[in-house]
Amino acid sequence: MTWLKRLRRPRGPAGVDPDARLAPVRTAIDEVAGRGRPALDRLVDQLADLDAVGDDATALAALELLGGRPRVVSRLDEHARRTSWYSPHHSTVLDRLPERLDAGAAGPIAMALASTHRDGRIRERAVTAILDRPGPELMPFLVLRTGDWVGQVRNRARAGLALLLADDPNGYLPATVPTALVVQFWRRGGFAYTQALAALLTAPTEVRQALAGSAGRHLRRFVFDTALTQRWLHLDELVAAAESEGDVRIRARAAEAACREAVWTRRIGVLQRLAGSRRADVRVLALTGLVRTGHDAEVAGYLDDPAPLVRAVARDAARRLGTDLLAYYLGAVADPVPAIGAIAGLAEMGSDTAVPLLRPLLAHPSASVRARAVWALRQLEAVDVEGMVPLLRDPSPAVVRETTAALRPFHRRVPPELGWRLLADPRTELRRAGYRLLRDRSTAVRLRAGLLLAMDPYPELARRGRADVTGLVRATNLPARRRALVPELLVTAAEHADLTELARRAAGTLGADTTGLLSGWLAGAVPTQRSGT
Repeated sequence: MTWLKRLRRPRGPAGVDPDARLAPVRTAIDEVAGRGRPALDRLVDQLADLDAVGDDATALAALELLGGRPRVVSRLDEHARRTSWYSPHHSTVLDRLPERLDAGAAGPIAMALASTHRDGRIRERAVTAILDRPGPELMPFLVLRTGDWVGQVRNRARAGLALLLADDPNGYLPATVPTALVVQFWRRGGFAYTQALAALLTAPTEVRQALAGSAGRHLRRFVFDTALTQRWLHLDELVAAAESEGDVRIRARAAEAACREAVWTRRIGVLQRLAGSRRADVRVLALTGLVRTGHDAEVAGYLDDPAPLVRAVARDAARRLGTDLLAYYLGAVADPVPAIGAIAGLAEMGSDTAVPLLRPLLAHPSASVRARAVWALRQLEAVDVEGMVPLLRDPSPAVVRETTAALRPFHRRVPPELGWRLLADPRTELRRAGYRLLRDRSTAVRLRAGLLLAMDPYPELARRGRADVTGLVRATNLPARRRALVPELLVTAAEHADLTELARRAAGTLGADTTGLLSGWLAGAVPTQRSGT
């Protein structure tokens, strides 16, 4: 039985759900993306704790999670050398790694962590252990060592990576490429990328096709870019990728290559096919190709397209044909059910003659027409505040969203009590609208609205409220030299009592740090006779 197969046999405590053991690691990885040293410390501790359990299958699963976030792996490597190994708070498991390496008793996490050690001799032994018992989950750490500043570590890692990629590109490329792309421009960091590229270039066709269908975004882009450079893809394959690819970068590059080849070879049918794509980025490229081949009349038929760039290309073609664009859009919007693109196109013309046609559309039976009419009036700076306020309770979330955006610059003309009523509405989109209308007002109003939103049952709104309250509170605690604008809290005695009660209720969701700063801020605020609202 190979070492890899042996690792995948769970050896942990019976009856323990592996997903439950992975949950703290997954949380720690997510925290590292937006936080600093404490989050990295927690990640090291979670990995060390998981290694101590002795379940190699779960350990490999944790390393696989980590390998999917190559920048986190890079930060962990840097952090481990600078902090973990000489911090008095690091796990005692880390202290035993060298002797475990020497005894051959190091598991996958132990080998990965040992490869980040500040001592180059221990890193070299960790690389040797990884190469003696390789696995895809350990490849991100091996890639980092191929750029190590110590020659012995670097050379051993490079030789091992080159052999692994040459022997089994299908097994090791998916785990190698994401980290190789991160480090390729670092000093001594280009070796892994070069080896990955060489392995792909020499891999059999069936292996390349399997890698192209991988679920990993970084790998699929790497394979596609290489295929495009090497001209492995035929026109029909480029067209298929432009029509069906879900990754926007691959789709755009495939469409660009397909349209370029279609223009060179005068394959108008290909351009016409892609011009009918449901993806706006593909349509733009196809229409640009049709323009270059002299098909302006066909391109001008897209004046009503929902996408702004497509309409811009179509207008340019229509102008060359002598079309009166304003007259065209005025006629299109006068239809009983005007196209969404026609409404937007009329607004883009910037003519005041459009306003009388657009305002009746605010009462149109179609929600999409109402929403686009609000957007168009906002673009033309023709917002009728009193006329649009009723649309804040429109049945369509899209209309509510566009109306809120249109009214925000005029929030002082919107009654404050309307914002509070919306913030207490059962509909999620109305609570969001009420908050957006209130957050442009005084500090006291923003704080009260943020506290209410932080306790919202909808997680996205609650996150927004917590973030805004935290930002307000932290701004009051910055050193004087860093305070661009200190929030001034003007409240009456009743408002102060209300904010204090809301802060108490929201303490559980705000966290101890924010709650402590907020309590200090409120304690230092002196109630006045004049309201801050």
